[in-house]
Amino acid sequence: MSTLIIALPLPGGDTTTRYEHLLTPEGQTISVQATSLATLLPDASHGADETVAVVPVEALSWHQIDLPKGVGPGSARLRPVLQSLLEDRLLDDPQDVHLACEPSPASGSPVWVCACDKTWLRQHLQLLEAAGRPVSRIVPEFAPHAGALQLQVLGEAEHAQVVLTGAGVAGGVIRLPLGSGTLEAVLGSDALPEPTELYAEPAVAARAEALFQHKIEIQQRAERLLLSIQTPWDLAQFDLINTSRSRSLKRLLGAGQDLLRAPQWRPARWGLLLLLAANLVGLNAWAWKEQASWQSRRATIDATLTRTFPNVKVVVDAPVQMAREVAALRQATGASSGRDLEVILAAVGPALPPGKAVSAIEYSAGEVRLKGLNLGPDELATLLAKLRPLGYAGRLDGDSLQIRMEGTP
Repeated sequence: MSTLIIALPLPGGDTTTRYEHLLTPEGQTISVQATSLATLLPDASHGADETVAVVPVEALSWHQIDLPKGVGPGSARLRPVLQSLLEDRLLDDPQDVHLACEPSPASGSPVWVCACDKTWLRQHLQLLEAAGRPVSRIVPEFAPHAGALQLQVLGEAEHAQVVLTGAGVAGGVIRLPLGSGTLEAVLGSDALPEPTELYAEPAVAARAEALFQHKIEIQQRAERLLLSIQTPWDLAQFDLINTSRSRSLKRLLGAGQDLLRAPQWRPARWGLLLLLAANLVGLNAWAWKEQASWQSRRATIDATLTRTFPNVKVVVDAPVQMAREVAALRQATGASSGRDLEVILAAVGPALPPGKAVSAIEYSAGEVRLKGLNLGPDELATLLAKLRPLGYAGRLDGDSLQIRMEGTP
């Protein structure tokens, strides 16, 4: 998914200013790097699937606080608690400041909170949305981290600045003019601790290397902006979170409309239609095959019935008619059936628990009722288990035990 990265201008400037931006196809390389007005920024038609705004280091202040118990990232009281805790640290009224907590803070540990001018941030977000480039995520240019000390030297040779982040930086993110006393002011020593990562833009690399006497890695501003979107931070929180969700919804709806109408998606639409048509044909063929198989089995059963009992001329329900014919044949020949009283009693007698006697027997339509047994739950379960292999089922009905062949209605 391609991403449009927009570097927001410094606070205090004209919001009609030009935006520095990058377009990355996969988050690793840069395909477009330019500066333009909001209305001329790349959009979805130029390959931008997601838009991320980067807030400059000068626009943010960082504060570390301890949240009260019961107040976490998902708490409805989080924002007023933050405003109360930071009231004495902020230069502006807390109502005029946008606050954002660090992502997934550890329970019981201090939490980093960043603050910026709410009016300034909203103004740029609204301007970009009005230009058809809604922002889906907001990230800081630099953020606190617990890794090795990092120094980023930025700017021009005459006005160079150094940004410190990482372990040992008490303020999380500190920006200072580049000079001989920079490290002494922050770390209490002019010597760089190990490990330390030192990066510099090309214009200030020589000065930084001479000052710090340390190996320097050249890092272009575009590379730094590309790295900034890999942070887990998202400043779209509290009153900006709904706006973020609505932007995401609009983006999904726009993608759906493109899929339905855009010319570049025509092959995909045809492919989807062909896939649906192939599935429909396949389902119909499978249903036809199953129906043919069922009709073949039914014809075999019907043929077996008419061949065995030639007097059956019309087959309506082969299993029922065959059972009826077999019963009639048995009755005509005097053969016994599993539904006869003698056969049922012969099966029940050996299965009865020792010492149990029947006080009365009733027989009706292939069902025998045995009275006076007074079987316990275990005895009844044992009796039914013995009858089941013989094809009989039983159940208690009051003081009577009903026995009949399984499958008999």
